[in-house]
Parts: sequence; structure tokens; C-alpha cells
Amino acid sequence: MIDFKQIFLSCKVGSVVGRYVTNEHVFPFLEASIFKNENKQVGKSVLGEPIKLTTIGTGKIKILMWSQMHGNESTTTKAVLDFISFLEKPSNLQSSILEKCTIQIIPILNPDGAKAYTRINANKIDLNRDAQERTQPESKILRKVYDEFKPDFCFNLHDQRTIFNVGKTNKPATVSFLAPAFNEERDISVSRKKSMQLIAAMNGVLQNFIPGQVGRYDDGFNANCVGDAFQMLNTPTILFESGHFPDDYEREKTREFIFYSLLKGVETIANNSLNNFSIDAYFEIPENGKQFLDLIIYNTKNITTTYPNADSLGILYKEVLKGKKVVFEPVVTEVKKIDNFYAHKTLNLLNNNDLEFVKNNYLLSTALLGN
Repeated sequence: MIDFKQIFLSCKVGSVVGRYVTNEHVFPFLEASIFKNENKQVGKSVLGEPIKLTTIGTGKIKILMWSQMHGNESTTTKAVLDFISFLEKPSNLQSSILEKCTIQIIPILNPDGAKAYTRINANKIDLNRDAQERTQPESKILRKVYDEFKPDFCFNLHDQRTIFNVGKTNKPATVSFLAPAFNEERDISVSRKKSMQLIAAMNGVLQNFIPGQVGRYDDGFNANCVGDAFQMLNTPTILFESGHFPDDYEREKTREFIFYSLLKGVETIANNSLNNFSIDAYFEIPENGKQFLDLIIYNTKNITTTYPNADSLGILYKEVLKGKKVVFEPVVTEVKKIDNFYAHKTLNLLNNNDLEFVKNNYLLSTALLGN
């Protein structure tokens, strides 16, 4: 049995934490790694930032991973570094993976977006909608790596917003997966089946740690999305989406669960044990809903000056880069349909402690009280 928790604790890269992760944070780790001689620059971003690729292992099974295609989606980057850290430390599982697999990793595909903390690249293009035309240098780099490496599996690593819940439950989608479609009909090809089986394996582990908090991402087909495009090329591709865990806006706990997923996924591939998992188990994962707000504040009427007629207010946080730190600014998004939503946190302004909390929180009081 794999002791996922203990392995993570021994491998977490403590020098890279929080939501703001750039080349400046990642490169020192890569340059100090025992795999440093396997790092190479595979191109440059729009603004000339280097894009690096790390190759680990010597096995016949080839796995390609890339993170921060969207620059402000950094949780999986942290987990990828933890995974590299695991591969640096001798163990039976580590040696088995290195012997059976060759893993190529692009830790940050969109370094300009990472630096600016934006989803898009410096040309304001969403790289995950550029898989066919490949108008951007970053898109061309990923496709060139794919074409030259000819991977047997692809891990497409992302973050998702705090709005997602699992199915119709009040549980957050802390991790979501998708086996992307390869056609409009969403048929199940050989490669897509393998993606589903691998997700079933990873979900089986996660249910031991975050039961009911794993969702299945929407599988609407879009050939311009990279996962769909690679699935169209018959490469089993898995979309990872890092979501919200209670009180974890820095996504350090979610990072841990993504690490578990990476480790289980690669272990399953290395041991050729995909057939131990069924596609039925994949479809049993509930689809994501979109019913979460970050905060619901009850009994705001006659207390808030900004919304004097509202009984309750729903808030989503806007992630804003200030200096080199991400700040979560509250934005009122719901006034009338509060009952349709769950909240990661609730406040009741008839409660003096909650009222004082709002008054003493500059960002909240500005949004609600007009201070």
C-alpha cells in the first residue's frame, strides 16, 4: 500500500507556496534538482520568458505533463514540483517509475501569464483555445514537444474556480477530472477509455481523503482545446482541475490531493494496471455543479448602505495581484437568488461578532457599507 500522506509530507517543496508562482519561483528548484542536467529550454514566451522542459526516467512508457497553460492556475505546478521531489528520493516505487516510464514536464507553459497572474498570455490569447490554429509561440512549443515526444499519456493540469460543487451536493469540487471528448458525439474511443480508467484509479485514492469532493468536468467537445485535440490524435489525455478545499484559498491542501492524483496516475500507468478500473467508475463521479459562492451574508437589510434593500448578499472573491501577492477582493454577485447557492463561509449581521468582522475587514466594509 502506498502511504500517500507520508510521501507528500516528505516531498513537499516548501520553497514554492501560495497562489503566485512564476519562473522566478520554479527555476531555482529545477536547477537544484538531481535531474538538472535533463532540463532544457524549449522556447520562449511572447515576452521572451524561457519555457523549460524537464525529462525524468528512461522507460518505454512516455507521459507528458504541462501546467500553467493558464498563468493564474498554479496549484498543479506546485504539485508537479512535489512529484519531481518524490522522484528524487530512492524508493521501490520511485525506481519502478523511473525504470518503466519517461516523463516530460513543462512546469509553466505560460510564463507571461504567470507573471501577470492572468489566464491569458501576453497577446491576450487563451492558449487552451489555440490548439488547432496555434497562433501563439507557447501553443507551438507545446505541440512541438508533443510531436517529438509522441507521448502515450498526457496530463493537462489546471485550476478551477471556487464556484464548483460536486453534483447537487453542498460539497466543493476540490478536485475535478475529465476524459476529454474527441468528437461532438462524445464517443468512447480506445484512448478516451484509457483516460476514464486512469481517472477512476485516481478517484479511488482521493475518496479516502476527500470523500464526495471529486467532480467530473463538463465534456462538451471543443477541438480548439488542447485536451480534445490530443484525444483526437488518439493520445489518452486527462484534464486535472484543482478546486477549493475549505479555508484553503492558497490551495496548499488541494496541492496535496493533486500530488496524490499524479502519484497514483503514474503508478497505475507504470504497473500497466489500467484494466483494474472500469469506465463505469468514471461515470459514477458526479458532474460539477456551479452553486457555490465564497461568502453569503445574511440580514444585511438596513445595515449595508450599498444595498439597503437586500436581505442577503452573495459574494465571490476576485483574485487581484498586488505586488507579488494575490489578494482576494470581495465582489457582490448575487442579491436576489441567494437560496440557490451554497457558501464556503456564511455571516449573519444580526450576530454582533459577524457584524464586527465585516466592519473591521476593510475590503468587505468597503463593498457592503460604502466606507
